[in-house]
Amino acid sequence: MKRNLLFLLFISAFCACKKEKEPVTQPVQPPVNTETLKSVATFPVGAAIDPNLATNNIGYRTTVKTEYNSITTENTAKLNWIHPQQNNWNFSGTDQLIAFAQANSLRVHGHTLIWHAFEEVDWVKNFTGDSAAWEAMFKNHIQTIVTRYKGKVKSWDVVNEAFTDEGKLRLDQSGNAGQSPNGSIWARKLGSDYIARAFQYAHEADPDALLFYNEYGLENQGIEAKLNAVVNMINTFKSRGIPIHGVGTQTHIGVSAPDAGITNALQKLASTGLLVHISELDILVSDWTNNPNLVYTPQLQEKQSNKYQFIAQTYKASVPPAQRYGITTWNVGDADSWIRTYIKFTDWPLPFDERYSRKNAYQGYLKGLKL
Repeated sequence: MKRNLLFLLFISAFCACKKEKEPVTQPVQPPVNTETLKSVATFPVGAAIDPNLATNNIGYRTTVKTEYNSITTENTAKLNWIHPQQNNWNFSGTDQLIAFAQANSLRVHGHTLIWHAFEEVDWVKNFTGDSAAWEAMFKNHIQTIVTRYKGKVKSWDVVNEAFTDEGKLRLDQSGNAGQSPNGSIWARKLGSDYIARAFQYAHEADPDALLFYNEYGLENQGIEAKLNAVVNMINTFKSRGIPIHGVGTQTHIGVSAPDAGITNALQKLASTGLLVHISELDILVSDWTNNPNLVYTPQLQEKQSNKYQFIAQTYKASVPPAQRYGITTWNVGDADSWIRTYIKFTDWPLPFDERYSRKNAYQGYLKGLKL
């Protein structure tokens, strides 16, 4: 992954409102009694979901119901969507996803309560008050959301992307290009232990919810400072009695991402004893290169299929059964992917095509889940 793409990559969730897509009126349906992802997997498999597509696009909706048993709130539970102004909450999108999940017996994973990019929201950026006022605002944001969805959301990404590639806490402009220009407003205003307190506040609001730390780039071979920082934080939290139950590794990768780095990350995360979630999987045939003339050749399709198979197989080989929280792709079909809608790359990163037909990538993923 090229470093000059990191900033675009990890602030992408500000694009909370996606472009509406035309309903697929005749989705390609799998044959009756055929295998599906959820029917062969021994752990939950899911996708991040857009509520408008789940409501208005029959192909999208049918694919989710057929293939998955877990969903993640892609954008609707992020601060810029759910808490757009200090005294204004917008629960509509997340409520819609909860209703969809309950109607179809889907597990719900909430994403994300605290993220450094939220400092770009005007009311947060312009918030005034002493340290006590900042702490109260921080706590209220977390607990208002978690309390509302108590018993409905099984798990939460409590804090997202708190470390730089160098394994340092995001704080100020000394960080790399993968962080927002001013690092993390939460670290600056609340101190370095804000992550622990976020988990404590979430646990107070819903003691039964499973709480995750979520991070990107942990599979980057030869750059293990961030991975080591995450593992050290988890082990420190465990020794302090901080309520943390799982860790998510996003896994936004290209088809040429080294297998050894992926395996190493999964093994190190599993060594913490926590649940391990491949939380935002997509596999770019472009290898993170913006090429408008890229062609989705049979060779690239096969390479992508093999990588999806490898991800499923190495997850099972590296993470003990009791720690497998599952694999989640970042949306459903290629046309829905943030790689196209926000990054605007020419790419085909997901297991389903624009009409929700199963691709070669799907077949590799299915095979990896079965083996």
